[in-house]
Amino acid sequence: MENTKRLLFLDDIRCPPDVYHYTKRDIFCREDWHIVRDYTEFVSRILENGLPEMISFDHDLGDTQDIKSGSREDVEKTGYDCAKWLVEYCMDHDTELPEFYCHSMNPVGKENIEKPVKQL
Repeated sequence: MENTKRLLFLDDIRCPPDVYHYTKRDIFCREDWHIVRDYTEFVSRILENGLPEMISFDHDLGDTQDIKSGSREDVEKTGYDCAKWLVEYCMDHDTELPEFYCHSMNPVGKENIEKPVKQL
């Protein structure tokens, strides 16, 4: 079966239409987004389905990692961790980064995500 969801949306709470309301970017009205809620889902989705055409990042992903594992050893992985992983993945596979957007409302987190992705 061919993967028809070629847009990847990383956010622990929101959905693409929620982001449209404050960005007014029409791409968030499309219905072909695949939503992932945390670092593990983000990495798994790319490993299983390849790189999407576009990724939209949130920075603050809540404590979903801690809840799932029940371990205090786990530290929250953020959208920044996902961006760093993506850059390494693309370098290791000698491929270009997909188009990306950071919809995070955290200005420092947004800047941190954009730095490694733009440097590749």
